[in-house]
Amino acid sequence: MDDPERTVHVETESYFVRLRERGQMTVPRQVRERLAVEEGDVVRIVRVGDVYLLTPRLLRVPALADRIADLMEREGVSLSDLLAGLGEERRAIVAEQRPHA
Repeated sequence: MDDPERTVHVETESYFVRLRERGQMTVPRQVRERLAVEEGDVVRIVRVGDVYLLTPRLLRVPALADRIADLMEREGVSLSDLLAGLGEERRAIVAEQRPHA
């Protein structure tokens, strides 16, 4: 960002899931509700750098990408800013998972 005093707030949530036999996992109820998916629906995992996004259908991905790009441009956030924030979030999650490490 060009203005160091300008702060962009992005709502984030994280959920922990356990990987089971053959790579299966249970998507938490809150996530399923927000994605509006139910048993038997197909979801898509999209990789963006080191981040993976879960989306209910391919058709939403281009619209979501456009919305994210518009928001980033409007708020003056670069991809580097976004990735730097993800690193901070990752460190916070690791600290929460391993408080004595």
